[in-house]
Amino acid sequence: MAPDISTVGGAPSQGASAFQIAALRRAGIAQLAAASVPSPMADVDLLACFVLGIERAELKLRELRGESFSAFEAAKFNDLLAARATRIPLQHLTGQGYFRYLTLKVGPGVFSPRPETESVVQVGLDFLAEQRLENPRCVDLCSGSGAIAAALATEAKNSTVWAVELSDDAIGYTRANCEPLGVKVLHQDAADLPAALEGTMDLVVSNPPYIPPNAVPREPEVREHDPQMALYGLGEDGLQIPRAITAQAMRLLRPGGLFVMEHAEVQEHSAAQLLRDAGFISIAGHQDLTGRARSTSGMAP
Repeated sequence: MAPDISTVGGAPSQGASAFQIAALRRAGIAQLAAASVPSPMADVDLLACFVLGIERAELKLRELRGESFSAFEAAKFNDLLAARATRIPLQHLTGQGYFRYLTLKVGPGVFSPRPETESVVQVGLDFLAEQRLENPRCVDLCSGSGAIAAALATEAKNSTVWAVELSDDAIGYTRANCEPLGVKVLHQDAADLPAALEGTMDLVVSNPPYIPPNAVPREPEVREHDPQMALYGLGEDGLQIPRAITAQAMRLLRPGGLFVMEHAEVQEHSAAQLLRDAGFISIAGHQDLTGRARSTSGMAP
């Protein structure tokens, strides 16, 4: 039987020290650092919060008070640490991904939302704010988890939002994250949408697959766990799918509407040319919070 580490009279009972939050947290950080996990401290804290069902501020308070995990919680925490040390994505272990102000459902089969994509959404939101539209119409192409669509639905006032995703594996996550927010989810090819939508959108945002076939990601979390369908953009330059998405965006937008597309830093100039070739005007590049070229936008004439 596992030792009882419940508190009596405010003091942990015998055996509790082996499960102290501070001690297990330190050991976990060392374990993940040794496995070359990029953010060991943040990952340990998020896993601890997941196990305990609390926020990070509460975790810090419990650590300062010298509190402990239960034996069951400690075992679960250590199992999750061992899995993370093999570079299984944190989001796959918790089933949660954080994006802007949202907590999203994620897991195997869907691309985990990345912080850099938050800046792509901001470009679109800034445009809508400048336009002062009463009921903006927006669409997220290659939606995956639905992160972009969900953010637009919650942050663009009175908006009507569509999310388009082709993958049979990802569409369940798209629906779970978007439909409760009123987003209209379409399970189909983003390059082949109903003609009734053409010329009706104020904003099109997309984080399409864009990695060239010979540019295999270095990070094991991406290379081994993100779906290839969400990574590789096809063609020698990885831009075959982005070209199709750009052409579709032009069809969907009303005159003066904006298209924002995420891309790799090294594709900054290629993406701008791609938008020019499709007929977009007022083309501009945008950086993420790390200062890297992250997206390109253009207006429909």
